[in-house]
Formats: sequence, C-alpha cells, structure tokens
Amino acid sequence: MDISDIAKKLGLSNNKLLVRKAAEIRRFCDVQFDSSIIGVGEICKAVICLEIAASRLEVIFDRQGAIKLSGMSEKAYSRSFNSFQNVIGIKVKLNVKELAVQFGCVRIIKSVQNVLSSYKERFLASLPASRRANADFTRPVFTAAAFYLCAKKQKLKVDKLRLIEVCGTSESEFSCVSTSMMDLCFDCVGISKEKKDAKEVKGNRELLDVLPEKRRLEDGGYSSDDEASCYKRHKKMEEAKYEDWKSTVVKSIKEKPEKGTKKVIQTSLNFSKKAETKELQVD
Repeated sequence: MDISDIAKKLGLSNNKLLVRKAAEIRRFCDVQFDSSIIGVGEICKAVICLEIAASRLEVIFDRQGAIKLSGMSEKAYSRSFNSFQNVIGIKVKLNVKELAVQFGCVRIIKSVQNVLSSYKERFLASLPASRRANADFTRPVFTAAAFYLCAKKQKLKVDKLRLIEVCGTSESEFSCVSTSMMDLCFDCVGISKEKKDAKEVKGNRELLDVLPEKRRLEDGGYSSDDEASCYKRHKKMEEAKYEDWKSTVVKSIKEKPEKGTKKVIQTSLNFSKKAETKELQVD
C-alpha cells in the first residue's frame, strides 16, 4: 500500500509535504535495514514513517488510528516506532519542565534536575579517565529514568509505559538506566524499607503473650475455684445440648410413617417349628 493511500485513511492526504517527508524516511529505512527482521510489515512501516514525519514537522497525528491501521498492538507498535527512530538516528529532545507538566508532577522538577547532576558526577567518577570523554548523557532515557524514580519516591503515579513511549526508548534500556541510577543515587531516589522487629511491634501482642490464668487474675481477680465452677457449668451445658439432640433423633425414629406408605415389618424365620411339622407328617 502506498504512503499516500495510508495518509488518506489517516486524514493527512492534504499535507503534501508530510507525505513526501514520510516517503523519504521510508526510503532511508529500506537502505539502513530490513524491517521484516523485527516483524514489521510494509503497512506498519509506512504508518510509522508517517508518524515520524508528523513529529518532525509538528503536525497533529492520530496515533490510535495509526495503531489500528497497522494491525499491531499498542505495545508492539511503540516498540517498533522506537526501533525505527534509533535506526534513523532521530534523537528525541526531552525537557524536564515539559515532562512534569505533561504528567502533572510539577513539584519534582528541582529534584529531577538534582538527581541528573548527581548521577552524571558519580557515573563519570566511576569510569576510567580514558572513557569519560565518550560518556553521553544527552539521551532522553536518563531524564525519563530520573523523572520516574523521583515521582516514585514522592509517591506520585506516573504511567511507565507512556513515559517510555515519550522518551523514545525501549523497556530494557529504561530498566537498565533506572537500576544504575538507583544504585549510584540511592540517597536521592531510594526508598528505605525498614522491617520492624516483631518484639518491638506494639498493639495487642502482650495480650497474646500473657498466660490466660495470669490475665484473669490481673483483670478480674478470678481464682482457681471460679475457674473450676466455670468449667463444670460449661460441661453441663454441653451435656444438656447432647441430650436434646439425642431425644430429637429418637423421636424422629419412633414417629409413624406418613399416610399412603406401608410400614415394613421384618419377620423372623423359625426353622425349628417347620422341622417339627415335617416329623409329625412322616409319622
């Protein structure tokens, strides 16, 4: 399917510059790599090239309609879109302030900036001098990871998949950078999980530890005689319940059968009488 046909289905056929830009990006992708290796067909490739061109030209793009037209799931489409951007070499510019406004976390802007500066200093200090010049912290995945960790520390809800989609990276790269940032800047973004000792936990624990006899003596001043009388009373109540149950069972057995039903009577066999009658007949 031609890009112009797909652009028509997405309502972008009137923008000729966008269609030409998407066609140019598609030709460049064909030269760089074979998209079928990552499971992307020709239609999906054309849709992704249209979205990349729309983002470069700042044109409003219907992403949900594009995902539906591509025949892929949202997660698979986002992964393929990020792969195409990385192959083409398009770097997404991610601003902390714009990211905070987009996700509704304006109060962590200063914290994210401090974490990024601390991470850069500590990461460079851990590298040998020969590799420090090649370190690149301009990629948006570092900003996204710092933003996510700061929001998590402040107990703010941030859609992780949407953040990965915005920064144009993969889940594996985002997880790798987040782990590295957590290790180096734990004092800034770490969440301490202190497990309380069971002996220090207050509440009703002392009620379980104290013996029942001691608790009775402290609370009500019960003696051993009172405890014995309580036990006897409880036993008599249990025996009364048992007698009631027994009487109901016996009564149900002795009840007459209902009308229309014959009562079955078991007869006894007496072989001795039959033997005597046979002897009399013989005589």
